[in-house]
Amino acid sequence: MKTTYKAILMLMMGGCLAITVASCSDVLDEQPRTIYEPGFFKTDKGIDGGLTSLYAHLRNIYGNGYYLNICETGTDEYTYGQSADGNFKDADYSGAGTLTPSSSRSDVLWNNVFTYINTASGIIENATEAGIDESKICEARFFRAFDYFQLVRMFGGVPLDFGSGELMFNATPSRTSVRNTVPEVYTRAIFPDLIKAVENLPDEPRTTGAVTKTVARKYLAEAYLTYGWWLENPRQKPTYPQCDRSDPDGHDPAWYFQQAYDIIVTALQNPGPYGLEDTYYDVTRYDNDRNKEILLWADHTTESAQYSGMNESGASWGYASGSAPDNFAGWMANWNYPNLQMQSDKHSWINPVQREAIQPLGRPWIRMAPTIDAIENFSDKDKDSRYDATFTTVYHANWDYGANPDIEYVMGNGNQPIYKGEVVLRFLDEEPVTPVSYSTKSREHGQVGAGTLDGYKEFVINPEAISRLRFPGPYKLGMYPLETLSSDGKKQLGSPNGPIARPYNIAKFSEFYLLGAEAAVKGAATQPGYSARELLNVLRARAGKWTHRVNGVTQYGEEFNADFSAELTATTPQVITIDYILDERMRELFGEGYRWYDLTRTQTWQEKAGQYRICGPKATDVTPETVTRTIPDDYYLRPIPQGTIDAFEMTEEERKAYQNPAYRN
Repeated sequence: MKTTYKAILMLMMGGCLAITVASCSDVLDEQPRTIYEPGFFKTDKGIDGGLTSLYAHLRNIYGNGYYLNICETGTDEYTYGQSADGNFKDADYSGAGTLTPSSSRSDVLWNNVFTYINTASGIIENATEAGIDESKICEARFFRAFDYFQLVRMFGGVPLDFGSGELMFNATPSRTSVRNTVPEVYTRAIFPDLIKAVENLPDEPRTTGAVTKTVARKYLAEAYLTYGWWLENPRQKPTYPQCDRSDPDGHDPAWYFQQAYDIIVTALQNPGPYGLEDTYYDVTRYDNDRNKEILLWADHTTESAQYSGMNESGASWGYASGSAPDNFAGWMANWNYPNLQMQSDKHSWINPVQREAIQPLGRPWIRMAPTIDAIENFSDKDKDSRYDATFTTVYHANWDYGANPDIEYVMGNGNQPIYKGEVVLRFLDEEPVTPVSYSTKSREHGQVGAGTLDGYKEFVINPEAISRLRFPGPYKLGMYPLETLSSDGKKQLGSPNGPIARPYNIAKFSEFYLLGAEAAVKGAATQPGYSARELLNVLRARAGKWTHRVNGVTQYGEEFNADFSAELTATTPQVITIDYILDERMRELFGEGYRWYDLTRTQTWQEKAGQYRICGPKATDVTPETVTRTIPDDYYLRPIPQGTIDAFEMTEEERKAYQNPAYRN
């Protein structure tokens, strides 16, 4: 359920967090404090507490399923699922609902970052009196720029002055506000802070997860690239507050594209402790979290409820609240696989796949569903490991962990027996030569609309039958296993309804290759070995390397050693286009919250997502429908939350003018 916030910009930090370095794990040790006066930021404890709160606030946004929704639903990756409410239907732009300032989940971002922008300003303004090193101050600069970058991309121009002056710490809540223009936000806030962060942050993180020079370079390059697109405005999209598409510093789009490219090459040549993992599977598997490819994450762990943002005394890994700071994003696009029914050897109908606390399964919410077109964008599924390591496409029998331990087998296609641990349902990678046979009877569909095909004893679903009810699950966002044992030592299902006790990845080293290719296509002069095609082929070569197959013979897959790098790189087009880069971004970053930003930055949202295909919400829906979306140009900005507008002590005309034009009453 959506929370309505009546307060406007929270211009004071509501609770500082002190930081110490834990001797055993060298991570941020969060301890709540409630100190509010500005002098707090002139002490070592105040600076450390403020900085820790900046890292902790990431959990309020990243891993929040409703923020994932506003970044994904309505794009060419996702539409709304069978159990979606207005939060998801409104964002789809397909006529199922209408996005409004009261229903848009862009409030997850807006309502969470201004407090911490102000915290960062307090640190920057006062830290020198505490004798804090500039490298540490630049962690605050990074986060202030980071938050402003997310805001300006989603809403357009936003306020730089909270009441005490531009980018100054404000200790007095204000109920009036003036939005700065997009160029002002970039050139006065984002670029200066990130440039100083690049100059002064260390190459190595001062503690696990702390930002570094490489992390700052990633966001500076991306901000330059995004602003270059904004200045160029190739499809003439409107902006707000209205202003000329000119740069106060006198640079043209080409200058920004070149700056982005040069910074990216520098980062690739000087990566510090970061780099690509050997295989794509290594990036997504639960037991390799916080790996060298991850630049920034919102942290969670089973080792400490407090460190995961949970109340220590009331913590329960068995129940997710469905709100921040829980990580519950992976549930949103998880279909209700436990509804599958099959007849057993006892002639009873059972659910052969129980809800289980492991990465391929977890809790179903069915709020979002991938489009058929997105699934088909993953070409060469047998060679490109990114599809296998992104989705759960095979479901194994685990009924013996539940209420039916005495069942020996269930009856598959042609009454062939399927035993415990074997595959009972498979989403096919490609359309079969012989069509899948579907029944018109729900129970014969296994209650989920599955079919049969010669050569498979399990139920199967072909790509063209992917629907709002059933679709490949989000393996890469799946949960950390929370298995339990019964009194006799037998494995049980764990806590599949609990929050996902894994860090939520925000930025990856692989993005340098994608952003660099984009800057090159936009006209940046390239260096030898760093052309758009060469950059993309680094990722495509990695995608061709397999050591493991997620969707294998067991619930945790199987060993599979193969190298299709040569085949994948050979099929990369000689001439790279923005359209191809967007397809490659989908294959590399699917479902992680990038897509709306990608499509609005490149002004290709209508072109890429204006239509999509999917089957309906019933088990018997196996014929895809083509759905048309209406995406007017002024919807390229999200609405300011209605609670903010209502709380302003301004005239009705001023409140209306504050809102982005598409969403004014």
